[in-house]
Amino acid sequence: MATKVDIFSGFLGAGKTTLIKKLIADGYNGQKLVLIENEFGQIGIDGGFLKEAGIEITEMNSGCICCSLVGDFGTALKDVITKFSPDRILIEPSGVGKLSDVVAAVEKVEGTEICGTVTVIDASKCKIYLKNFKEFYENQIKYAGTIILSRTGNISQDKLDTAVSLIREINDHSQIITTPWENLSGTQIREAIENPITAEDMAAALLEAEENAHHHHDHGPDCTCGCHDHDHDHEHHHDHDHGPDCTCGCHDHDHEHHHHDHEGHHHADEVFDSVGFETSKKFSDAAIRAALEELDSGDFGMILRAKGIVAGEDGKWIHFDYVPGEADVRFGGADVTGKLCVIGSKVDKAAVAALFGI
Repeated sequence: MATKVDIFSGFLGAGKTTLIKKLIADGYNGQKLVLIENEFGQIGIDGGFLKEAGIEITEMNSGCICCSLVGDFGTALKDVITKFSPDRILIEPSGVGKLSDVVAAVEKVEGTEICGTVTVIDASKCKIYLKNFKEFYENQIKYAGTIILSRTGNISQDKLDTAVSLIREINDHSQIITTPWENLSGTQIREAIENPITAEDMAAALLEAEENAHHHHDHGPDCTCGCHDHDHDHEHHHDHDHGPDCTCGCHDHDHEHHHHDHEGHHHADEVFDSVGFETSKKFSDAAIRAALEELDSGDFGMILRAKGIVAGEDGKWIHFDYVPGEADVRFGGADVTGKLCVIGSKVDKAAVAALFGI
């Protein structure tokens, strides 16, 4: 069985050790852990509290980790696995190391499985570090499966938006955690690293639910869903003669919806659109309710469902569900970043984004 490996990169002072400490206290519950750390130019600077927590430490002090990967790092990793048989190894490389080098080095060691590649970024320093340390900083952002912003509770929304925008220019697909850490449990953070759920995932789940409801609801004599009409139309079209001059459009229709099932129903993703957004913006309860009411106007396409978990202006988190003419807005637990999604027919994504101000 392979040993799980999580890699925590990030510039000096970004908060890597603080994050690891939080995850050890609450996140990797019950797992036997080993931390491998390599601070550039420093010897075991953060070893004390980790040893007190019962964590074994292998310290490599032969310089920057990316300079000693070929022999030293691989040997150390194998020795750790042999000596301690850990459930998981946490690697905290030098702040000026390239994440891609660390990933490549771990992948060469037989018996390891990389579960998480994390980069911790001080949101207040993102812009200046990208300018001054472009090569290393961009590498750490590009190769991270999860990007965790630190110190987000102490900066303006504009500065936070700028940091996220700069990151997205380099990495447009990985999970970005923007919520202040004190509002999240270590378990939440670990789960987001291992199994990130994005706004697009949320939208896909809504779409699947809509499809299941469409396919499996009871078609009684008073049903007005139109399914039987659709089947009848197909039977009618298929029975008449499709000569060379036929203009019924059946062949075109079949071509466009070639995934319809044996009952004549179309899959939801052929009929509906789904859009998802992630945002660190803070909303008021009234603003969310007003936006959901506006979805009824028809200006955004034919909206069938909306769902979201977003930060509230008062520190609470707003959870909402919407179907046409009805909205459920309530308070609930924090998420690693705000998420909202909308599904419907011919959804105007730009208009929805503007509606919520994101």
